[in-house]
Amino acid sequence: MASETEHQSFFESVYQVVRLIPYGRVTSYGAIAAFLGSKRSSRMVGWAMNASHSSIENIPAHRVVNRNGMLTGKFHFGEPGLMAQLLENEGIITENDRIVNFREVFWDPNKELELNL
Repeated sequence: MASETEHQSFFESVYQVVRLIPYGRVTSYGAIAAFLGSKRSSRMVGWAMNASHSSIENIPAHRVVNRNGMLTGKFHFGEPGLMAQLLENEGIITENDRIVNFREVFWDPNKELELNL
């Protein structure tokens, strides 16, 4: 079982990746987990995104969605439509809590970054 310190370290690694997602792009929980060498930890990436809302640092959690482009984290933004609004402010089209042009705006950290976090 992972310790509190291990969780915090993993969360911080997740936040480092999320801060690198370019404006107008999104990635998935699974892509972040795979990039960090923990492919089966996409749920833990989701927990990190949920915890990011209490951070004093700006972590663009709205840019992280599920593998199908669904806004599964929308309930953690205070008001239900806020996540979609933040994405739409960046030019990302959403419809029924799903990114319409998901393939075009998907940012894969495995292809875009070198593992040096």
